[in-house]
Amino acid sequence: MHRITVIGGGFAGLTAAVTAAEAGAKVTVYEAHHTLGGRARTAEGPYRTNEGPHALYSGGPHWTWLKQRDLLGELAPLPPLEAARLRLRHKGVLRRTPPFAMLKLLRRRLPPAPADVDFLTWASDIAGEEGARAAAHYSAVALFHHDPGSLSAAFVQERLRRATKLPPEAHYPRGGWASVIDRMASRAWNLGVRMETLSRVTTLPTDTPVVVATSLDAARRLLGDESLTWPSGRTALVDLAVRTRRGDAFAVSDLDSPGWIERFTAQDRTLAPAGEQLIQGQIPLAPGESRAAGAARAEELLDLAFEGWRERVTWRQEAVANGRTGAVDLPGRSWRDRPAIDRGDGVYLAGDQVAAPGVLSEVSFNSALTAVSLALGRKPALDLKHA
Repeated sequence: MHRITVIGGGFAGLTAAVTAAEAGAKVTVYEAHHTLGGRARTAEGPYRTNEGPHALYSGGPHWTWLKQRDLLGELAPLPPLEAARLRLRHKGVLRRTPPFAMLKLLRRRLPPAPADVDFLTWASDIAGEEGARAAAHYSAVALFHHDPGSLSAAFVQERLRRATKLPPEAHYPRGGWASVIDRMASRAWNLGVRMETLSRVTTLPTDTPVVVATSLDAARRLLGDESLTWPSGRTALVDLAVRTRRGDAFAVSDLDSPGWIERFTAQDRTLAPAGEQLIQGQIPLAPGESRAAGAARAEELLDLAFEGWRERVTWRQEAVANGRTGAVDLPGRSWRDRPAIDRGDGVYLAGDQVAAPGVLSEVSFNSALTAVSLALGRKPALDLKHA
């Protein structure tokens, strides 16, 4: 029987553990914190916040994998009336529709963007600079980067296409992401996976293959490998609860600069006490920009879309996610150039900043499946050479 060690009990680690156990391996998961989930943890309440906005995109392979195992659970649908309350800030005012020039970049028959040119340059040739900037800023909902226009055109185009698809690909598990993590942990437990929490690993075991399913920073320290770096975003996270008021927007996308505010209780009333609404915002920060500056920009969006919100606040918290929002690809680079999954000597990486394709959590999922296949000496289901 194969034995596999998984370091990290987040989404990638649990995906790896379940996959390996289903293949008949004896699996041990070590998690440094007292709970599983990593960045997919959900606060216990009364305000059930995630570490920043979390959504599952139904177009990704992890959606099918979770659904086949009955791990998705109940989803929180967005009522049509709420969906109609999406607002866009453009030139300082709220709009219901995007600028016409931006729509040129959403056409289905648009050819694939090149990877070796930045998005703003490529998109400006199609939609003009104003339309290109608006599209780049809208894509920040799936990028968490302060300057999406400077990134690879191919990288941004994929995320823009996925974020604007109709019907929407983004779905939300009722009760927050912790509900999915709990189901994954239960399945792992039922498959015989041993899970050790409050167990920080400082030395790699040498008697089993190891899947390191941590942040890239933690993996770099654990493996002593300074090459394990890749650019990511830095984002101000603003969470607040307000007393309910009819007419509040569902979400606001800032087309003047990257930023997104969403009323998560629009689709899931269980996230806050009765009579209150839970609002979460992510505002990408430029290098050197303070959390306070990001919070001030979030408040500008709130002023536009949530009338009287300051007098209605019942709870608020702020944080900064630094390098914890997934990989971003600069011009001339792609996911293939990120740190390789196979590190040699039976060590494999999984997570959202390694060499696997996908949007948001799909990278963690794809890398976890590939890491387990390699650890078991099997051909990966995903051929990374040709994907």
